[in-house]
Amino acid sequence: MILTTTEQISGKEFETLGLVKGSTIQTVNVVRDIGAGLKTLVGGELKKYNDMMKNAREIAMSRMIEEAEQLGADAIVSVRFTTSSIMQSAAEIMVYGTAVKFK
Repeated sequence: MILTTTEQISGKEFETLGLVKGSTIQTVNVVRDIGAGLKTLVGGELKKYNDMMKNAREIAMSRMIEEAEQLGADAIVSVRFTTSSIMQSAAEIMVYGTAVKFK
């Protein structure tokens, strides 16, 4: 599956199949959250949160690709990510794009 943030794929003509998306809500456990709270006092990277968000992006992309495959897509163009806070220490990651089939 080709994924691109652009609206076109060089050298390819395609028909639009429709919007596809994937999402997940992830959180870290309470112990890690307390540790992250202490980390904000001294500054620095919150590695467990980075890991959580990386994992969430991978899950969301996998779900979007699965939806595109069900439509018979060859690629997804105009891919975009968005995130929102659901509650303290929990975030939703959504990825969406346009599924296309090559001519």
